[in-house]
Amino acid sequence: MRVALHVDQLWFSAPGGIGTYVRELLAALPAEDPSLELVPFRCRSEAATSSPGGTPQVVEVPGSIRSLYPRWALTGRPPLPDALSSCEILHATNHAAVPPAAGGQALVATVHDLAFERFPHAFPSDWRWLYRVGVRAAIRRAHIVVVPSRATADDLEARGADPAKIRVTPLASSLPEQAQDVEAVLGRLGIARPYVLCPATIEPRKNQVRLIRAYRQVAPDVPHTLVLAGPDGWGVAEVDAEVQRAGAGRIVRTGPLDLADLDAVYRGADLIAYVSLYEGFGLPIVEAMQRGVACLASTTPAVAETAGHAALLVDPEDVAEIADGLARLLGDQTERGALAEEGRARAAGYSWAATARATLEAYREAAERARP
Repeated sequence: MRVALHVDQLWFSAPGGIGTYVRELLAALPAEDPSLELVPFRCRSEAATSSPGGTPQVVEVPGSIRSLYPRWALTGRPPLPDALSSCEILHATNHAAVPPAAGGQALVATVHDLAFERFPHAFPSDWRWLYRVGVRAAIRRAHIVVVPSRATADDLEARGADPAKIRVTPLASSLPEQAQDVEAVLGRLGIARPYVLCPATIEPRKNQVRLIRAYRQVAPDVPHTLVLAGPDGWGVAEVDAEVQRAGAGRIVRTGPLDLADLDAVYRGADLIAYVSLYEGFGLPIVEAMQRGVACLASTTPAVAETAGHAALLVDPEDVAEIADGLARLLGDQTERGALAEEGRARAAGYSWAATARATLEAYREAAERARP
């Protein structure tokens, strides 16, 4: 089976979660099926001159993202080059771009989430529009639509997608566990133990303002610092203003961390607090569970689905409930230990090998659907 796999995201200045998804699939799919032939492709004018490390030879499609993405979504044109249209499967890995399938070719489209609808201000207007028309094209034209969670499947079905075409293929952690000394990293970052860690981009969707307010309610009764670890997103000024307000406790903003430092900061935490308002999956929960760190997580559907019973779930819009959750877990080491143990077991079920196997099954089913 030959699969044309869209890999533009690897060349974006901020590849993000979609870039991670593409990179991991490039490695995991052939490992699960050595007979599979992947044909990665990208838009010619948007790419750098050198390939990201480990990326196989890539077919260049004439034209720019600015031109091709909207034309693909709205008109299904222009067609892809013969090297791609001759593949049995075409995989659109970014829901902003749904290239046209050739006659008899199966189209698989991945829709990661519908955050562009829930938090439109987090996206530039042109990308928000591309995501909207891209998702519409995926619903209309794809033989199989791949999503990372049942929650995202429900969102798509609410927009009119055929449930029979949707396949849930959960993701996995891409953050390697390393041997870096935790105390050395914490000392360099100015983080004192014990602490609660919130690993997320600083933006309204991640709900740091409510988390800070909840933390300040419990801070007089616990010795813990609150650590916000992640790059600045949109709306960061509101979070910074909340950090600067007078109140109990101590809050540390680390900014973006490299993989080794982020791993160490996870491992040093007493508790992960991830009370996001909306996600397509909930990857930080998996990363925390993998390291045996207890989690306080939101009842947001995708986050709750990812965590299962291995986290204490709270309403992310209720500051008092978040505060109660923090107080409960920070005051009960036994419960934290039980959640950590259950989390390790649950995290073992998430792997890129499993994601690849589910994706291969989606390819096979799409190929069956595409046959005349």
